[in-house]
Parts: sequence; structure tokens; C-alpha cells
Amino acid sequence: MRLAEKVAIITGAASGIGLAIATRYAAEGAAIVAGDWNAARLEAAVDQIRAAGGTIVGQQGNIAERAAAEGLVDLAVATHGRLDILANNAGVMDYMQGVGEVSDEVWRRVLSVNLDGPMFATRRAVQQMQRQGSGSIINIASIGGLHGGAAGAAYTVSKHALIGLTRNTAWMYARQGLRCNAICPGATATNIAETMPSDRLDPAGAARAAEYAALIPAVLDPADIAALALFLASDESRQINGAIITADAGWTAA
Repeated sequence: MRLAEKVAIITGAASGIGLAIATRYAAEGAAIVAGDWNAARLEAAVDQIRAAGGTIVGQQGNIAERAAAEGLVDLAVATHGRLDILANNAGVMDYMQGVGEVSDEVWRRVLSVNLDGPMFATRRAVQQMQRQGSGSIINIASIGGLHGGAAGAAYTVSKHALIGLTRNTAWMYARQGLRCNAICPGATATNIAETMPSDRLDPAGAARAAEYAALIPAVLDPADIAALALFLASDESRQINGAIITADAGWTAA
């Protein structure tokens, strides 16, 4: 097993990419600490992974709140005595508003979940990983962190910033045995659309994003992202650090 005796935290673990990562990590021998804001979905995910023979505990909370983010790291250490892998996956979309239209409420909501949450969790995780002398952090960014056309200003900025956090973390702690890499998924079949109800979308912004989306070659399955996240968590990628890897079926090759 590629993750035997490893302890992994996955945020946003109750559905989509997060559930796929948690399921794959558990199948490869990792003990999972799963976080999600949706209590019912989290309970179902925990039951599903346990039924398949995996080791998992779940903790409900809003990753945008420092106490919830730090609590996942504390739970991992209290339960298993260590933390080897942190997959920062939880995220929300904006409403396709440009900077001229975005409200303070949408800006703060998106930045708090997509950037503050990963920072809080990473900060706590790094402190534990430094004590161990090892650790792998995987940030689920987006092609929206590489280009400007996939979403509105809030989401685009949050994912660009997450890539910056990835690179700085990789550089700062490389000599201490820590690694930090980012995956930039393209169109993937998840339920993230629930965070951008159609009646709140900005029509002009959505139309511009649709022009960019027209170039999508294929929609990925969450398992495609989980396979890459497994590689980045495993010792097979021990010399890969600070990498920003697209998984988009060639969308950004256009």
C-alpha cells in the first residue's frame, strides 16, 4: 500500500474531489481525518469508507474558521500521534462577478473558504510536520488560479493566491523535509455548483466565463484528481516540491 501508516487530513471530504481523495487514500492504507461543513454528507462519507475497510474519523466544521481548521490537525495528532498529509480541498465558487460588481459579502466568503481555510490548516500542519521532519501538503487550486476567464474576481483571486501560498510554503520548508504542491483541476464533475445558485449569477460575468468554458475538451471525474493527489502524497513524489500541476484534459493548452 502506497500510504501505509500515513495519517492524512482531507478538507471538503464529504463529496466530489475531497471524497474521491479520502476514499483513495484510505484504500492505500492511510488513516483519514475528514473535515466538511455538511454534517449529513460527512457522516455518509465516513460510513462509506469504514464499510470498505478504511480507517477514518470525521469532524464537522467551517474551514474558514481558524478553530475548525486547526481542530482537524489537533484531531489527527490526538488520534494518531502524527500528521503526514494535508489535502486542502474545500472550496466554493463565486457568482461570476467582475471586480466592479462583486459585493463585500461574496468577496469575503470566497476568500475565507478558499484561502483563509488552507492557510489556517497549513500553518498548524507545518508546525506538526516540522517536529516530525516530514510531511506532504497538497492544495487543490484550479485553472482559475492560472488564468482569468474561468470565474469571477473573487474565485480567481483566491486560487491565484492559493498557488502563491503553495510556492512559498514549498520554498520555506524544503530543507526541513516538507513538501507542498498544487493541483489545478479543470472542469470536474462535482457539486461545487451548489455554491453558486443560478439566481445569483451575474449575467454579464457568466456570459464571459461561458466563452472560456466553451474550450473545455472533457469533464474530469473526481477519481482523476484523486489519482494525482495520491501520487503527490506518496513517497514516489519525494523530490516534487512547489509544483503546480494542471489536470484539465488539455483545456489550458488552447
